[in-house]
Amino acid sequence: MDNNKALVVEGGAMRGIFATGVLDTFIKESYQPFKQCYGVSAGATNIAAYLCAQYKRNHAVITDYSCRPEFINYVRFLKGGHLFDLDWLWQETIRDIRLDLDTFEKQASEFYIVATNIKTGNAEYLKATAELIEEQLKASCALPIAYRQYPQINSMQLTDGGVADSIPIRKAYEMGNKEITVILSQPIGYRKKPSKAPWLVKRLYKETPALAKASILRAENYNQSIDFVMNPPSDCKVNIIAPPPDFAVGRTTKSYAKLSTGYEMGIAAGKQFLSNLA
Repeated sequence: MDNNKALVVEGGAMRGIFATGVLDTFIKESYQPFKQCYGVSAGATNIAAYLCAQYKRNHAVITDYSCRPEFINYVRFLKGGHLFDLDWLWQETIRDIRLDLDTFEKQASEFYIVATNIKTGNAEYLKATAELIEEQLKASCALPIAYRQYPQINSMQLTDGGVADSIPIRKAYEMGNKEITVILSQPIGYRKKPSKAPWLVKRLYKETPALAKASILRAENYNQSIDFVMNPPSDCKVNIIAPPPDFAVGRTTKSYAKLSTGYEMGIAAGKQFLSNLA
């Protein structure tokens, strides 16, 4: 394990299937040189399975559990419930395919799970522990509005890490890492567009103004991270693993065929990355 290598994995709900394929390839080839890992939302859950050496665990989470009506339900959402029921998803996956916490505790990489503090609007980089990792991951995945609660850890109310820092590569660099491998959820060239109705965002988040501000600034923050990825400082090497232009998985895609194709794209990208190292 090299002292200055880090892994950063973007989120994106079902688009995380691409990173699942990449990291399953890393597991299969026993490739783990990273001293630190940084993950957001689905990216964090992908890193967790990777560090626990659980091959295809997250393939099952995304292609099976996350596609069940108990998880994504628009009718329930319109009636005031969750669009994404993380309570159900966590309960089922902890029961059936729980993370191997013993393996996680024994591995040496530091893992930072990104969540957004609703009172400050700032990113919180939660250092994962075997005792807290499941709740930390839930906080990072808790899309505001789509999941109508704010998980609480250490007296902080938290929500989706992507609101404040979708691609925490700048944080990884600040922490001293000089070679960073980043797995993106969108093809190279993607730029996030600013909110078309900031007034609506402020209205939706009227009880949490700092979160509203972070949401409005999300596109700008995201694009600054992409700028760093594409043009890093001279003392930092960035390895980019991104989906191909024909990656057809969206945030709420439930088509098994599309998800399977996205996973295979991740497998292929992982193999290509490793072959380039040889």
